[in-house]
Amino acid sequence: MSTFRFALSSVCIMLFALSAVSQDPVDYVNTLMGTDSEPYLSNGNTYPAIGVPWGMNMWTPQTGKMGNGWAYTYDAYQIRGFKQTHQPSPWMNDYGQFTIMPVIGKKFEQEARASYFSHKAETATPYYYSVYLADHDATVELTPTERAAQFQITFPKSDSSYIVVDPFDKGSYVKVIPEEKKIIGYTTKYARGKLTNFKNYFVIEFDKPFADVNTWKDSVIVSGQSEMEANHAGALVGFKTSAGEVINLRVASSFISLEQAQLNLDRELGADDFETTKQKARDEWNEKLSRIEVDGGTIDQYRTFYSCLYRALFFPNKLYEINAKNEIVHWSPYNGEILPGYMFAGTGFWDTFRALYPFLNLVYPSINKEMQAGLVNDYLEGGWLPEWSSPGLANIMVGNNSASVVSDAYIKGLRGYDIEKLYEALIHGANNEGPMTAVGRAGAEYYKKLGYVPYDVNINENAARTLEYAYDDFAIYQLAKALGKSKKEIKLYRERSQNYKKLFDPETGLMRGKNEDGTFMSPFNPFKWGDAFTEGNSWHYSWSVFHDIEGLSTLMGGHENFVKKLDSVFLLPPVFDDSYYGFVIHEIREMQIANMGQYAHGNQPIQHMIYLYNYAGAPWKTQYWARETMNRMYMPTPDGYCGDEDNGQTSAWYIFSAMGFYPVCPAVNEYVLGAPLFKQVTVKLENGNDLVINAPGNSDENRYVQSLKINGAASSKNYLDHNMLMKGATLDFEMVDQPNKSRGVNPSDFPYSLTNEK
Repeated sequence: MSTFRFALSSVCIMLFALSAVSQDPVDYVNTLMGTDSEPYLSNGNTYPAIGVPWGMNMWTPQTGKMGNGWAYTYDAYQIRGFKQTHQPSPWMNDYGQFTIMPVIGKKFEQEARASYFSHKAETATPYYYSVYLADHDATVELTPTERAAQFQITFPKSDSSYIVVDPFDKGSYVKVIPEEKKIIGYTTKYARGKLTNFKNYFVIEFDKPFADVNTWKDSVIVSGQSEMEANHAGALVGFKTSAGEVINLRVASSFISLEQAQLNLDRELGADDFETTKQKARDEWNEKLSRIEVDGGTIDQYRTFYSCLYRALFFPNKLYEINAKNEIVHWSPYNGEILPGYMFAGTGFWDTFRALYPFLNLVYPSINKEMQAGLVNDYLEGGWLPEWSSPGLANIMVGNNSASVVSDAYIKGLRGYDIEKLYEALIHGANNEGPMTAVGRAGAEYYKKLGYVPYDVNINENAARTLEYAYDDFAIYQLAKALGKSKKEIKLYRERSQNYKKLFDPETGLMRGKNEDGTFMSPFNPFKWGDAFTEGNSWHYSWSVFHDIEGLSTLMGGHENFVKKLDSVFLLPPVFDDSYYGFVIHEIREMQIANMGQYAHGNQPIQHMIYLYNYAGAPWKTQYWARETMNRMYMPTPDGYCGDEDNGQTSAWYIFSAMGFYPVCPAVNEYVLGAPLFKQVTVKLENGNDLVINAPGNSDENRYVQSLKINGAASSKNYLDHNMLMKGATLDFEMVDQPNKSRGVNPSDFPYSLTNEK
């Protein structure tokens, strides 16, 4: 009997394992990954986004108060509504939001309507959300399309079942149309920039007649009045419900007009019932997520991988709509007009140029083709390329990294948009100060004259700006070559890309702010966050020479010293100087508690640094630290990130690293090798080819690459060629538990550096 039981249990375990790896990829996604966050410590700063990839609208349960960027936090215990959102991050906050909430009794203010809930009675997936609201004995279910959604709200037996529609403050409007069982309105609330003619119009259709109609203004309810315009207007419609009765809502919105909102609703929902919309959203997620199939990992690794992939497929989101003539049109965040063509919003290039956009160029190039066309319209309508759009121009972060986003797309083969106009935009942005410090280049005249932005001229984070400008100039140089620009222009940007050398301090072997007279800033503390740098210190930013690691290595004394310098990042204690900020910002705290020395993976500037060992003949150290970072810093749990996730960038780092390579230098046709996480990865490229990555000996112990074959031929290179991968390729990794210190050690095996360019 015991033998039978053992055999039966073994079969059950095998069946569970088979079912685990044969699930649809969307079933691995934990939309709550990263939601256990607060302003003082980020484990992702995410929210459970219910939407479709790159959809114009997303939805989220709202635990925070109106206007709180932390719209949903895992440790909250009350829900105040179900919010249509466009929020890229809590720091950027939201725009075009409104909330729907079922209640028992005439409770419309956010505190009065709030209900206790439990994660035990919550289902959160990318395509469907459900939760039980204890105070109202009601269950809310919702499922999305790109610009619309359906709700199913199950009420108890009550003569006073109500649904609240709250378009928030700063100017809102509602109109209840009882004969059509409909509520229309708009919200004007937004957090960033200065927007012209901004309204997010909405249409909500109900399948049950209203028994009671009310609107409200600020904190005053107006019974029987069906229309209200105020600083803070809202609607409250009542029903008599039987136990378990379901009321269905069909919702859509538009940045263009109420008529367009209705068109979006009719086009995207049509005659579909809730379950049909839910299945379509699920199918769309599975189609996009299954572009990458992973096998031979733990269940937590599958969950982490697909949760990261889910995050990487949201931003930037579509700002464009399709009008009655089936034309692509958009409301312009620059002039408030309705104009033809694509438009996207909700991304910060300071974060996403590093890995998110290169990831799209590899796996989802068609959507980035739309995004590039949208950037053309950004420039035509706004006069500049946005570095942070939420929507339009936002004055946050540094650099001119639109140059990288534009150049990498074209160099990786994207076509079908006005690249000449985008090149014009890059030249304009690279040589002029913009209307705000985060657009164009703050300190442009200093940079052109001196080759750096001085420390002592009242331009903050000047060293970070200089280093990023130098890389951005390299990206322009690459694009100028690809477009056949004049030799003079090509030479100019090549020379300017070497400006990083002007900030290298031989005394400390690190990057250091420099005064206008050519002297280095003093005193200098390499552990000081901010000041000359952006959300980091010199130990983080000294590696920001993406395009010329060989040149940086030479400055640091050659390959051996360079490797020692890289090692120091992990060996140093996590000390810090927060005097620039006057308090410990959350990025500092996240580095301090990670137990990886000065390595601050929770923020973007240093995320590529692990891969730099490949440029100096020690690729096994990249393999070790890439696996350590994946193991330590990522989990498919509410505290699963190690800092701000930031619009897919930190997720894209994991996705690339799990596949076994990383785009250290966008605008170059190479990826730098790490070591794959899974036994097999299959990438189904949009051109119909497959990239297959085999590592059958992979395990937690076997994290080192003994050998690599590319299409059957042995390769000692520490990099992969993008064009070769796009033709379809098979990579066979032999994985072992000890480093191979003879592979990838010759300079001929190192990845691209400008210094080595023939």
